[in-house]
Amino acid sequence: VLCFEAFFQETAQERQGYSYHIRKVKIFLFMEDGTVQVLEPTVDNSGIPQGTLISRQRIPYPPPREKDFYDILDFNIGKEVDLYGRVYKITNCDRYTRHFLNRLGIHVPDPVPVPPDPYTEQRAKDKRSGMLPKKPNRNIDTLGQFLEFDRKVLRFYGYWDDRQSQYGILHDLEIHYYLADDTIEIKEIIPPNAGRDYGFMFLHRSKLPKKYQELPSPGYDDAHTVLNVLTTGFLKGRYLVDPLNCGQHPIEYYTDRDLAIGGAINVFGRKVVITDCDPFTKEYYRKKCGLEDFAPHERPIQEQIIVKRGPPPLPPYNGYGTYEDSAANCRNIIPVPPHRDFRKFLSKDRQGLDSYILRFEAELISKIPADKNRRFIISYYLCDDTVSVFENPLHNSGFIGGEFIKRTKIPKPGQEVFSSDPPKYFEQEDFFIGNVLILCGFEFILVSADEYALRYMEVHCDEFPASNILLIMKKIREVLKPIYKQFVCEYLKIDPEQIGTVCYTKVSKILKEVMGKNITDHELITLARHYNARCIKEMYTKDSLRGIVHVELKRFLFNAMERLHESFLLKDPERTGFVPRHTAYAICRGAKLPIDKELLEAVLDKICKNEAGLLDYRDLLGFFDINQSPPCPTEPTNTQAAFSFLAKKTDNRIGPVDFQAFLKNLDLEKHIKEQNG
Repeated sequence: VLCFEAFFQETAQERQGYSYHIRKVKIFLFMEDGTVQVLEPTVDNSGIPQGTLISRQRIPYPPPREKDFYDILDFNIGKEVDLYGRVYKITNCDRYTRHFLNRLGIHVPDPVPVPPDPYTEQRAKDKRSGMLPKKPNRNIDTLGQFLEFDRKVLRFYGYWDDRQSQYGILHDLEIHYYLADDTIEIKEIIPPNAGRDYGFMFLHRSKLPKKYQELPSPGYDDAHTVLNVLTTGFLKGRYLVDPLNCGQHPIEYYTDRDLAIGGAINVFGRKVVITDCDPFTKEYYRKKCGLEDFAPHERPIQEQIIVKRGPPPLPPYNGYGTYEDSAANCRNIIPVPPHRDFRKFLSKDRQGLDSYILRFEAELISKIPADKNRRFIISYYLCDDTVSVFENPLHNSGFIGGEFIKRTKIPKPGQEVFSSDPPKYFEQEDFFIGNVLILCGFEFILVSADEYALRYMEVHCDEFPASNILLIMKKIREVLKPIYKQFVCEYLKIDPEQIGTVCYTKVSKILKEVMGKNITDHELITLARHYNARCIKEMYTKDSLRGIVHVELKRFLFNAMERLHESFLLKDPERTGFVPRHTAYAICRGAKLPIDKELLEAVLDKICKNEAGLLDYRDLLGFFDINQSPPCPTEPTNTQAAFSFLAKKTDNRIGPVDFQAFLKNLDLEKHIKEQNG
């Protein structure tokens, strides 16, 4: 193998003081196959990727001789070779190469001097100028420490306990202390399958101060204090340096003397506890300090502390927009709309004839005489707890009417507006007849409600206590226990003939005298509606209902009677002919009868039953069979409107109250008999 020394010139872009570099290389020519390899010797801290520049291969001539390859005659001292667009100047060769070429009869010239590298000369010049004495000279020579401890690093293991904060965990850390310049680097150890990024850097390599109060300003650790600047720049200008270093405070940094197993270091406000170290660190402290005890420090268990904290407090509301909108913007960096209860919205939004809107008639409580005749409709939307107020226009009243308060969530009065706590809004429990509401500064009293609102509140009596007849009767029973005799005497005065029915006005007057403020107008209306003495006639007979069902079956071309019959026989293996009501309902729904649920419930009410309450499915099959005694033609009916539980047509008027049924349900006669013995 022939070895030649060469160099090439590389252009340096945008460099002050020089425009090119001189890079030295070695060219190896392998005689066995004519391959060439170019290698640049590595230089420590050069900042240039060095090593193999051209791997071993046969290199062709530059165009137009690209078909021929470089050979032994092309390499000699003083020659220039163009290898892949880069020109190399050969300056010298080793002793073996010189002897080998001379034996072949090739003359080898003397070595050619290598031109100086301008960057290297500038570095040497700066180094010589830096060694000259300066005033003031506060530089600390750390070259000896760097040469002695370069590439020597102490490694410790520790942890940072962050479990006191929300969602905090126990962080395992690896602490690197560089002896060359007293810098510290801390890296977090992420266990496998932890769900976090691997290789998180807890602290980048830097000097770590022992005391930390706040983020330091730029230049806090500079050794010089400039008093005044005499020119605009520092390159050719003059500046004065304070020799006394007024205003500077000495900063203490962590060194190898401050690191020990079981000790703790302050990493910018975070307490890091050291638990163990590696063998090189133990040997270092054994030689320097004579230590022998390197027992590991106990590490706490991950599941020892479980801290559950709520979200951080929000800043006070400033009055712009809604509270929910401001809170959502405070919790997120990117502004987002406030969260909405979609489950409640989907379950309580309008569905067919069910509007889920409670409407009440209200009067305005005001000292102005003109406001006494004004009538308002207050609508409460169950889907999002919003309230709207509409004023009925009154002829020649001076008030236009229309929208009085637009639909919005209205907070309750008496709350602090500019607070961090969310405001309390009017909810469904606040809407009942007789209640006084202060909406946007206006005081309203609810005097009545529409039939849908009363019916909905009675159906969902668990959500509306004022419409729960069981709670109302329990309240009245507790009050009438000691005065039941006097109460019955008052009833006999208003009903001397004992007809059993009393008008609503007298009943409410008697109960208000007894109950006082413990009973509301809404509860009295609920009581009167429950014990209404008017008889409501049945709207549909069995034949008329059968005609409505057959119209629906013909509209949807239903012809699965045999499948329906087989389903009933499957549920009745003993062939008794009777099944429970819920079983019949499930079979009809499973057979996909094209009728609504409410209409099916009405049909099941008309079917014959036995003494045990079981339903005769043979009668039900005959009810659905179109070929068996076809009914009279019937006009199509809106079954959802006619048979819906909330849309049933009832007597909206509050008529006479069945007082005898009311006294019977009170069931206080036994209590009187027990007291009298």
